[in-house]
Amino acid sequence: MLLFKKKFLPAIRSGEKTQTIRLWSVCRMKAGQRSYIPGAGYIRVVSVDAVDLPSLSDDDARPDGFSTADALRRELTALYAGQLAAGHRAYRIRFELLSSEEQAAAVAARKAAKAAAESAGPATEMNETHVGRLSGRDLEN
Repeated sequence: MLLFKKKFLPAIRSGEKTQTIRLWSVCRMKAGQRSYIPGAGYIRVVSVDAVDLPSLSDDDARPDGFSTADALRRELTALYAGQLAAGHRAYRIRFELLSSEEQAAAVAARKAAKAAAESAGPATEMNETHVGRLSGRDLEN
């Protein structure tokens, strides 16, 4: 899941914002991965690459919803001060919003997976029952 400030959601929904830069200690996404943006829907990650923040140009900033690289760097500094101080790496995630048909299929798949998980029951209850049976047998022997 990728979280965004509300001010970016209209640009994501319209297709104007097609990338985000995140600061992570390790890369958390990969190309081809499907993810979810609350308020916008499912996306497909097109590419993920490490970037050097001081080297970003205005052309790099525009798909992120900023008119200049300086404006993008200011936002990143405000959002990720702790990560910058800790030496985290900057990653550019390029994405595309799934079509309405793909959105519907993703929602249906998510609901089916949730229903299957619920019908299987909680794993901890099965494990506790199983462990209890083994312990009982061990005590009898």
